[in-house]
Amino acid sequence: SMAHESQPIEVLEAMEKAITELSEKVTPTVVNITPIRDIQPGQGYQRRIPYTQGSGSGVILSKDGVIVTNNHVIGEDTTEAQVRLSDRTTLIAQVIGRDKETDIAVLRITTDHPLAAAKFGDSTKLKVGQWVLAVGNPMGLDRTVTLGVVSGIGRERLNLSRYENFIQTDAAINPGNSGGPLFNLRGEVVGINTAIIHMAQGIGFSIPAEMVSRVVQQLVSQGRVVRGWLGVGIQSLTKELAEQFGVKEGQGVLINEVYQNDPAHLAGIKPGDIILTVNGSPVDTPNQLSRLVAKVEPGEMAHIRVLRDGQELAFEVSMIEKHEQTVAISLPTQKTELKLGLDVQALTAALAQQFELVETAGVLVSKVERGGLAHSEGIQEGDLITEVNRQPVRSVAQFSETIGQVKPSQTILLRIIRKSKAF
Repeated sequence: SMAHESQPIEVLEAMEKAITELSEKVTPTVVNITPIRDIQPGQGYQRRIPYTQGSGSGVILSKDGVIVTNNHVIGEDTTEAQVRLSDRTTLIAQVIGRDKETDIAVLRITTDHPLAAAKFGDSTKLKVGQWVLAVGNPMGLDRTVTLGVVSGIGRERLNLSRYENFIQTDAAINPGNSGGPLFNLRGEVVGINTAIIHMAQGIGFSIPAEMVSRVVQQLVSQGRVVRGWLGVGIQSLTKELAEQFGVKEGQGVLINEVYQNDPAHLAGIKPGDIILTVNGSPVDTPNQLSRLVAKVEPGEMAHIRVLRDGQELAFEVSMIEKHEQTVAISLPTQKTELKLGLDVQALTAALAQQFELVETAGVLVSKVERGGLAHSEGIQEGDLITEVNRQPVRSVAQFSETIGQVKPSQTILLRIIRKSKAF
């Protein structure tokens, strides 16, 4: 009969209705964000123009106008952005904080009435296969809604940001809805849509709500994100290393360096120890360790379990704030012909940003020859050399000249600023 055939259709229609109602419910919380760039003052006044190429989306998180988006949507040094609400009202928002490490920025708008606000859901409970809705409010278009599923969780090693732990989805994510929310079927924000891997169709990435909410909280309360620092250099355990240390492959990370007088050193952790857990959470990858360590606020204790000589040991480590590290490296030069095995280039603003360096003076190590002298002494690409034998170096020419004055067999002392890949 006809009635029997229509039942599956009714099921689909009920689902469709749920999705259309959901998108109507959440739309008012999604905004368009266009950074405002100052242009040079014209006839004695400063003109401010919205910079439309940089436009993206964001989501309102509180009735009083706190908005979260991607840092790359607002761009560097922007202090204000134009926010367009779903009812087309436009307002000027102040940037209240940004965190480059996770690509999150927080803005605030002031209105005379409470705003529709979205709530965070628990992204740690997300499962592959769950339905999600990516909602955007792109420039010049009405809202966009794309539906998809969670196709992966805990995605890292994409080199898009430092503390990666992305949700992967096949809901279409594009520059227009970048910075906008990823909703679950309950209308809770489970992620902030961020990354498009160019060339990769049907793959979008979202920063999980659990990470976003922690960053937002800190940016709102103190304008910056403070992360814990352990003071170790680490590497993944290869299959061979895992066998050698008697651990399961993919379990733990190996400490290959412990910095003097930093928390790990003071607690008694040693090079060669394998970190198994931080505050009870298992550590399988360097990336995971960096996230767990960064979560512990400076001044708090981290409970760390390590494996040493087949024995499990527990340490209480008192965390300090993450800092850039200055490394002094001495290069012994035996050969008459001095070959360091590294290339350097002038530090530009773009390179400083790429390697996350605050400094502006020095020469950047752009390449390190494997097996060469620099490599064997631990110099890394992205290191910034600021002094050679206590002489400041500000240019490649100056660097070459200073190195040229070194006599064979004399030790070269380099002072290096390294954006710590350490944790």
